[in-house]
Amino acid sequence: QVQLVESGGGLVQAGGSLRLSCAASGRTFSRYTMGWFRQAPGKERDFVAAINWSGSSTYYADSVKGRFTVSRDNAKNTVYLQMNSLKPEDTAVYYCATPSGPFGWGGTWLTEQEKGYDYWGQGTQVTVSS
Repeated sequence: QVQLVESGGGLVQAGGSLRLSCAASGRTFSRYTMGWFRQAPGKERDFVAAINWSGSSTYYADSVKGRFTVSRDNAKNTVYLQMNSLKPEDTAVYYCATPSGPFGWGGTWLTEQEKGYDYWGQGTQVTVSS
């Protein structure tokens, strides 16, 4: 059974930084793409960033490009989201997610489509004050 547990959220002032972590268990972590999404109050869940199985390929939403960095440590079964220069509009619940299959294992495949992800964590709240 795949489990994803996010941590690292909190309250930060605009311009500050946070690092989110997502610990995975239940299967061979290193074979799977990982994604980060976020959902602000009253809004749909949006893509933030994705990383392929090895970490060699990453992709970001335009709204976070240049400020956020996604990375992974396959030895620790953990994916990270380093968030710098935070803005009030970054306030949301942040979720990590992973597909059901090892699509793209050995290559560079990843996806920003929510439908491409089947397992989700419970989310961690990030609040950025102005």
